[in-house]
Order: sequence, then structure tokens, then C-alpha cells
Amino acid sequence: MTDINEAKVQLIMELRRQGISDLSVLNATERVPRELFVPDRLRKHAYDNRALPIPLGQSISQPYVVAYMTQALKLNDRHKVLEIGTGSGYQAAILAKLCRRVYTIERHIDLLREAAKRFKLLDLHTIVIRHGDGSEGWIEHAPFDRILVTAAATNLPLNLAEQLGEGGIMLVPVGPEGGAQSIVRVSRAKDRFTTTEMLSVRFVPLVGPPKSEFS
Repeated sequence: MTDINEAKVQLIMELRRQGISDLSVLNATERVPRELFVPDRLRKHAYDNRALPIPLGQSISQPYVVAYMTQALKLNDRHKVLEIGTGSGYQAAILAKLCRRVYTIERHIDLLREAAKRFKLLDLHTIVIRHGDGSEGWIEHAPFDRILVTAAATNLPLNLAEQLGEGGIMLVPVGPEGGAQSIVRVSRAKDRFTTTEMLSVRFVPLVGPPKSEFS
């Protein structure tokens, strides 16, 4: 455990050097045990600043990318956030430390069940989960203050942007699978959307409907 704590301290220092300056984001990163979100065989690498594989061909994002995207959302404790792509649940756990409520959607039932167990273990009761097609968003709970997409869309998903509230922000990786991708920030002012290209990244693709229902 001492080695994990030392690795966590080193990671926080590295994130600071890479430009993560929001103390609330750094604090959330320190408080969420990333070792619980990676496969057992990779726990010794939990605080390496790199993406790690998880089941079903998915991955847990590099801590820097998680922190960068979280910081760029400019969250406060009144915000309602939609996350597309629960994955291991790590990003949702970080978000839950910083906002009022997180709605997260995952198409892989096995991943969602494991994430739900982690949320319960960590007493993250402000996270609401759904098994379904994240590309459609969650219209029943819209509008959202923030939307975070953790899979790469081929084109900017305007249907998701339309679920933003006034002054809302969406972050979404855009680009082809295996090709050049960039995080795009979408800001909403009334019915006008402004886009800004940000960090170059590599994410798994955003895909369509799931094969079964969550139960």
C-alpha cells in the first residue's frame, strides 16, 4: 500500500507539471483510488500516467487526459453532468467528487455492473447509471450543465449538444478510429454552439445501441 501511496503522490506532482492547476481536480484525483478501477493484474500500474486495458476491448483513460477533461469542464457542486461511456467508472467517480449529480451511460452490461459495484463500495450515491446507447444521450434528464463523452465520435454529435442547458459545455473526442482525434469543446449560448479544438487524444470509438437491457 505504501508503494501505491508513493505512486499516487508522484502522479499528482506529474499532473501539476503537465498543467493541471485546478486544486479541486487534483484533490479528486488523489481521493479516488484508481487501483480499484483496473484489472487486478495491472494494479501495480494503477498510478502510471498512461491508459490501461480493461475488459471487452475498452480502456481506462490516462490520468492526465481524465484530469485535463475534468478541469476543462469547469465544474461546480451545482452542476448536473452527463457522461457517455462509463467504462470502468473511474471518470464518473472523479466527476462525482466535483458536481451535484452524474448520469452515466454504458453499452457493455458487464462493465456497467462492475462499475456499479465500485460506486457502491466507494459510497458514490450521486451517480445514476444506465445501460443503453450513449450516442442518444439521456433526454429524460436533459438539459445538462455539462456533457463528457469518453469515446471518439466520427463527427460532432449535435444531438448530444442539444441536450446542454444554457451556458453548458460538452467535451467530446472527434476523429476516426485509429486516426487523428482531438477533444472538441462545445459551448452553448441560447441556440448557438461554439466549438474549440483542444487536446490531441486516442479514444475507442463511440458506437450504437447495446444488445441487451440492464437489469
